[in-house]
Amino acid sequence: MENTKRQFPLIFKMVAWLIFLILAVYVLIATRDFLYPLALAILLAYLLYPIVSFLEKRGVPRIPSNFVALIVGGAVLGGLGYFIYTQTASFVDDWPSMKGQAKVNLLAFERSVESLIGYERSSGDRLYNKALDAIDFGGDSLGKVFGATTSTLTAFGLMPVYVFFMLYYRNKFKEFVLMLVPDSSHKESEEIITEISEVTGKYIGGVVTVVSILCVLNSVGLMIVGIEYAILLGILSALMNLIPYFGTLIGAVFPLSYALLIDGNPNTIIGVVILFAILQFTENNILTANITGGVVKINPLITILVIIIGAKIWGVPGMFLAIPYLGMFKIFCQHIEFLKPYAFLIGTEGTEKHAVNMDNIKGFFSRLPFFKIRKK
Repeated sequence: MENTKRQFPLIFKMVAWLIFLILAVYVLIATRDFLYPLALAILLAYLLYPIVSFLEKRGVPRIPSNFVALIVGGAVLGGLGYFIYTQTASFVDDWPSMKGQAKVNLLAFERSVESLIGYERSSGDRLYNKALDAIDFGGDSLGKVFGATTSTLTAFGLMPVYVFFMLYYRNKFKEFVLMLVPDSSHKESEEIITEISEVTGKYIGGVVTVVSILCVLNSVGLMIVGIEYAILLGILSALMNLIPYFGTLIGAVFPLSYALLIDGNPNTIIGVVILFAILQFTENNILTANITGGVVKINPLITILVIIIGAKIWGVPGMFLAIPYLGMFKIFCQHIEFLKPYAFLIGTEGTEKHAVNMDNIKGFFSRLPFFKIRKK
C-alpha cells in the first residue's frame, strides 16, 4: 500500500496562515518594549563590529575590543543626546513666548484670508480658537513627551549589555545556526550568514553616514534661511531620515511648523520649503544613491508597505527597523529554492527596462525622429 501525503484544502491552509499571522502580530505588539530594543541592539552590533574586528586583528582580546567599541558608540550617542538636551532646554524655556507669538500669527493669518475672500467668520467659529486649543494642548503635553522619552531611554538601558554579548558570542550564534542545518547545507548557510552580515553592516553604516551629513546640511541651510534654533531643528530633521522615503518629509515638519506658526515671515517660509526641496533631491539622488543605494535592493512599493506595517506594530522604531530586517529576509529567500519567488517580489529585479536611469534615457532619446535625423 502506497504512502500518500494527505492534502488539505486550500481554504484550510489560508485559514492556518491567517491565524499564524494574527498571532505573530499580537506577539510583536504585546512584547514591543522588549523586542524592539533587542532588534535595535542587533543593528548596533553590526554597526560597531568593524571597530571590534579592527582591534582583534591587531591582537586586542575580544572583551577589551568590545568595551572599546561600546565606549566609542556610547560617547557618540551620549554627546549627541546631551547636545540635543541642552538645545531643547533652551527651546522649552522660550516656549511660553513662542506660544504667544504663534497665537498672534495665527489670528493675523486668518484675518488676512478672510479679507482676501471677503467673508468674515464669527469669533466663535474662527479656526484661530481651535488652533489655540491645539497649541495649549501641545504646550501641556510637552512635559509628557519628555517623560515618555525618559521612560523609553530606561527601556534602552539594557541595550549596551545586549550589544556586548552579541559581539562576544557572534561565533557561537553562527555555530548554533550551522548545528541546526544538515552538513550538506553548511556551505550555503555560511554564505547566507556572511551576506546578511555584509549587507546589514553596509546599510546601517550608510544610513548613519547620510544622517550625519544631513545634520550639517540641515543646520547650515536653516541658519542661512534665518530660522532660530536652526541647529536643534536641523538635527531633529536629519534624524528623521533614519526612516526611508518618509524621513525627509517628516523632518521638514519641524522647521516648517516653526516658520509658519512662530516666525511668520513669508520669506522664511518659502526659504524653508525651497531648502527641503533641495535637500530631498540631494538626499535621494546623491547621498542615498551613492552611500546606501543598491545595498538592500528592495522595491519602493514593498518598502512603503513594510514601513507602514512597522509603524502600526512598533511605532517610529518599527519604521526604521522594517527595511534592514526585510533586507535580511530577502537574502534568506534568495538562497532557499521555494522562497525565491518572494525574494523576486521584494527585490528590484524584473523592471529594469522601465527604470529611470541614464541608459534608458539615452535609449528613449535615440528613438526620437529628431535625433535619428541628426544622427544621419
